[in-house]
Amino acid sequence: MPCPHKFQSYLNLDRLDFVPETLIVGTFNPAWPEGNYAEWFYGRTGNNYFWDVLPRMYESDLNLRKREFGPKDWKLFCRENRVAITDLIFSIEDADSESESHRKALKTYSDASISRQFQQITFTDILEILERFPGIKNVYLTTQAKIDLYNMRWSAVEEYGLKNGVRVSRLLTPSASARFQMGNYRQENPEDKTLLRNFIYKNWLDIWDGKRLV
Repeated sequence: MPCPHKFQSYLNLDRLDFVPETLIVGTFNPAWPEGNYAEWFYGRTGNNYFWDVLPRMYESDLNLRKREFGPKDWKLFCRENRVAITDLIFSIEDADSESESHRKALKTYSDASISRQFQQITFTDILEILERFPGIKNVYLTTQAKIDLYNMRWSAVEEYGLKNGVRVSRLLTPSASARFQMGNYRQENPEDKTLLRNFIYKNWLDIWDGKRLV
């Protein structure tokens, strides 16, 4: 039984009611196994800072990661700021819900685990989305991990961007695994009580403003 994306009906942007200017691309959010409590993209907020950091890119003090916020608020923010969200993987066709190793690989939400475990993957057609929405001028992939499974697909998006004047960049993952990239930042900011969220924010800000392309 294939494992579809949990929010597959949103991936091609068919449900948008606005014209997007920015496209944010993640990797995969599996519909199974059990335990995936996300209600929308980047919805595992206990371990993900996306809805904290994204508003700050728009100079907003609104922390949409807080418990009182949810999909309705996230979608409204995206609409007001013309941000569309999708993921690279549409479905994993060779996933077997009866396989313990498959369930374990998906339950980690690890891109590396998925790339090792599965070979038959249907990808979201990012190029088709960009052609259908020519108003998109900024595209961000929320991982800097150099995984072969994604690199070929993303290289095509980068090439499209160069040919069509679309800015294509990679952002540091907004998940808690970003802590492995902190290096000297942790030592230089020992009094920072919100160390990880600020580290992700500063990394994003450099790229978002075009000061550093990744």
